[in-house]
Amino acid sequence: MTNAMIIIAIVVYMVAIVGIGFYFTNKNKSTDDFYLGGRRLGPMVTAMSAEASDMSSWLLMGLPGVALAGLTGLNGSFAEATWTAIGLAVGTYLNWLIVAKPIRLYSEKIHAFTIPDFYSNRYGDEKGVLCVISAVIIIVFFVPYTASGFASIGKLFNSLFGVDYHAAMVVGAIVVAVYTVLGGFLAASTTDFIQSIIMTLALFVVIGFGIDAAGSFGAAMDNASGAVNGYFSLTGNGSYSGLAIASTMAWGLGYFGMPHILLRFMAIEDERKLVVSRRIAVVWVVISMAVAILIGVIGFSYVTKAGLVSSGHFDPERIIVYIAAALAHINPAWAFIAGVILSGILASTMSTSDSQMLAAASSVSENILGRFLWNRTDVSAEEKAKAERGKIRAARITVLCVALVSIFFAWDPNSSVFRIVSFAWAGFGGSFAALTLFSLFWRRTNLPGAIAGVVCGGATVFIWKFGIAKLGGLFAIYELLPAFIVSSIAIIVVSLLTAPPSEEIVRTFDEVKVLDQEARREKLD
Repeated sequence: MTNAMIIIAIVVYMVAIVGIGFYFTNKNKSTDDFYLGGRRLGPMVTAMSAEASDMSSWLLMGLPGVALAGLTGLNGSFAEATWTAIGLAVGTYLNWLIVAKPIRLYSEKIHAFTIPDFYSNRYGDEKGVLCVISAVIIIVFFVPYTASGFASIGKLFNSLFGVDYHAAMVVGAIVVAVYTVLGGFLAASTTDFIQSIIMTLALFVVIGFGIDAAGSFGAAMDNASGAVNGYFSLTGNGSYSGLAIASTMAWGLGYFGMPHILLRFMAIEDERKLVVSRRIAVVWVVISMAVAILIGVIGFSYVTKAGLVSSGHFDPERIIVYIAAALAHINPAWAFIAGVILSGILASTMSTSDSQMLAAASSVSENILGRFLWNRTDVSAEEKAKAERGKIRAARITVLCVALVSIFFAWDPNSSVFRIVSFAWAGFGGSFAALTLFSLFWRRTNLPGAIAGVVCGGATVFIWKFGIAKLGGLFAIYELLPAFIVSSIAIIVVSLLTAPPSEEIVRTFDEVKVLDQEARREKLD
């Protein structure tokens, strides 16, 4: 009965999200619809879908796992989890505050439907060099990011039911791919909104059970502080330096370069509603990350009491799975609730994977294939409509291809969700974060500078991660921070050493600035 109730809850959830995909199938009449939902998202869906697609399984597995790992002698600590969360909270707020409205206005002004479109059109990239480079980087880093989500699905079902990790992972990947292929951006955003609600319920139910298992909140805190001397110190009891803190908080810089989040800004129906979206998003992010860290801390009492740490098969990233399994054995009603909690893990995974696959698909169909196969403007309305259908088909095929490649990367069941996401996050932040900011706020930035920033930032992520960081000491920092700095320097130096942007590009930049200022004045009035 226990497993039956859990399975019923999960099946209901999966059928519902696939049904959403079918519902939106016929609403995708153009690439604008498929990639951006026709720019008609409401403020609530914009906010919650953006943050749900951001957090992924990292929120319910990676972050609690890091906090718990430090208590069980594994790689992680309360300081690392906390400073990461603080950096992300600050990054979330600043991204909504200074990037959301300008990129919404700018992308509509220059008719950009994807992030490579935005960079390319912003700088008059007629040959498509910046566009193609950006699209390739998106594909390269979204594959491991998506793979981390699929790995979470495999770990979930393997831990709970003993189902083969690979079989569970493949089935989960198929479900995500199906509703994304069918419904495009509107389906992904709607399901992300629903999934954010499920994720929130899962977080609070799990923390409630953890406190009950420990006896009280104070007892859970005492158990943690007694296990590791100075565990709650934000300096890691002296081992976490100022440089380490800055390195960890650098996670927040990544937000300015996350394609799947920036697309949400571009898709809202009215830029004036972004203020409401910002408030909703920031409050949800702060609360959810705080609860996620507490789950790792409070979960220590449960896993030690249950003897899981000494079992030989303990994985701190599965703490919510362990607690859900314990809940399921109370009675059938709690078993169904456990199924909802586990659906929350699926939700966190799927809400990111669908957005990532869609962003990768749009990069291939619109920015690579579209540039070479469907780039003619002197064609009839019928031929344009045919080209639109061709791009959507190419995007759907790309979603399936990304899913297949991600399955290959997720084949190792021992891969760490937190570490995989960390690298992919650095890849996007190092490649695009600085360029996004310079594109919106420095009119002197030109095409050569933009290309240099993307290439140098992306290359630094790999060079630092697999080379320089191994030197240790001052070099053992999160690769996003040096990549962002290198990218910024490259943009400034190359832009100043080459010809300034054309008058048309500068005029468009100024026009968008005026629109932004007018929008801000309306808010004040």
